[in-house]
Amino acid sequence: MARTRAIRTVHTVAELRAQVRQWRAAGERVALVPTMGALHAGHVALMTEGRKLAEHIVVSIFVNPTQFAPTEDLSRYPKTLEADLDKAETAGVELAFVPDATEMYPPGFVTTISMAGPALGLETDFRPTHFAGVATVVAKLLIQAQPDIALFGEKDYQQLQVITQLARDLDLPVQIIGVPTVREADGLALSSRNVYLGQEDRAAAPALHRALSAAAAAIKRGGAIANSVDAARAHVTKAGFHIDYLEARHAVTLAPVSSVEDGPVRLLVAAKIGATRLIDNLAV
Repeated sequence: MARTRAIRTVHTVAELRAQVRQWRAAGERVALVPTMGALHAGHVALMTEGRKLAEHIVVSIFVNPTQFAPTEDLSRYPKTLEADLDKAETAGVELAFVPDATEMYPPGFVTTISMAGPALGLETDFRPTHFAGVATVVAKLLIQAQPDIALFGEKDYQQLQVITQLARDLDLPVQIIGVPTVREADGLALSSRNVYLGQEDRAAAPALHRALSAAAAAIKRGGAIANSVDAARAHVTKAGFHIDYLEARHAVTLAPVSSVEDGPVRLLVAAKIGATRLIDNLAV
């Protein structure tokens, strides 16, 4: 029997909107933290930041099937709802929106958001339908919850830029806030997929952050971006990764850059070690 919780869990858009409407009627701000569950300290950091900016926090927990390709790990994605609710409650979240797939995508659902700009390249070179799924589900969540602010982690940096563009282009009345990546002591970015890492792969995984850090430092010292990125790729490959991409991009548009004169630079990487695909990024 599940224990009684202070956090309230709702499963329908109608219940979600009724509670948010009540808070808004009282003139109180609402923050939304969209998640796919399997919560960790990175998610908690989003909730903690939300507490500073709004009187109320909603966390959504929904493993969105439309952002997974047929070859990806939807069925394996960790589902830890009771532990997730414990973490959210401890972080001060008052409302958890936990819809099922039918609530989010009812029979006859046919609408998909298609994006260009920051959604082109990088992830979509390897996961062509990914950001259509992300943009669609996030747009729905923002419309459903009607928050004043929504918080996303910088670990998924391309996603953050896509969502920021989405909200701007569609005139959604919400402020999108990026929260810095939370890392393990050895630099590995926290991710729900880290649980898939075996002992040897886990020991090698911090090579991603070390490579990005070395490349960023070299570029800041005046090194050529191309040479610094090539060195980072060699370091990551030597550590046992198969690289999908390791690139220097404009920090806002995600367009390719060849020099720091092209604008603020962000380094982004996606690579597999064993069966686990990890992503990371770092500002230059």
